[in-house]
Amino acid sequence: MSNTYVYKTTQDCELKGNLFPANEKTAPLIVFIHGGGLIFGTRDDMNKEQIKRYNDAGFHVFSIDYRLAPETKLPEIKKDIEDALQWLQDPNHLALDYDPQKIAVIGSSAGGYLALLSGTLQVKPKAIVSFYGYGNILADWYKRPSAHFNTMTTVPEALAKQLIQSKEIAEGPIASRFAIYLYCRQQGKWLDYVTGTPSPYSASEWEAYCPALQADHSFPTTLLFHGDADDDVPYEESVAMQQALEKAGVQSKLITVPKAKHSYDENMDDPQARESIEQTIAFLKETL
Repeated sequence: MSNTYVYKTTQDCELKGNLFPANEKTAPLIVFIHGGGLIFGTRDDMNKEQIKRYNDAGFHVFSIDYRLAPETKLPEIKKDIEDALQWLQDPNHLALDYDPQKIAVIGSSAGGYLALLSGTLQVKPKAIVSFYGYGNILADWYKRPSAHFNTMTTVPEALAKQLIQSKEIAEGPIASRFAIYLYCRQQGKWLDYVTGTPSPYSASEWEAYCPALQADHSFPTTLLFHGDADDDVPYEESVAMQQALEKAGVQSKLITVPKAKHSYDENMDDPQARESIEQTIAFLKETL
């Protein structure tokens, strides 16, 4: 059973979060950020079995929406995550008695990227868990056509643009929005659409949105999961993020999941997925 809260209101939409409380009101709080290339997805995407396991282990779970690209550009998406963490500094908003200094942020894929980005904000979580996220939006894999996605049906630019809404949205169904993401990956235009800046890019302008380039000693304790057979977000992205954290002196760990593809953890019948969640719970109990 969940309760839905509005953590922020913009001109065009309400940004919501679903709260799944643990039995103990003073339990630590997990903030979950969904994936979808920043283009599609919703707070309802969080795996229900994972929610149950986190609750049973003694953690509240708060799964949030954020405004989606390309209707909303990356700086404002970052601001949504920042505002959510700021809003959660007051436990009264959720009628809970958790410690706001002991919040963990978990995200998958683009949500993993936003989770890592939260480590660069003024209001930081205590711990971060990134499932097959990335720390550098300026890397070539996002700026060049993807061989993997180009094995799929080609999406014409006209269709991608037709699917873009005339106002901000914070909940985007995969059925239609995936075509926008697919076009971006097939053409190497994800950064163009998400930032609103056409190539060639000014690297200095967007380095602030790259956690791997911004990590310093104040970055939260971090756990990274990544399958070494990921055909969407390259495994090397988490390797590079781990190296950046080590260089900054941040307590962190990369767990490589052998032969795992993108979104491997969504199948909780898979022993690797179950093990990853148990490892996450152990990490959070030790850190929080």
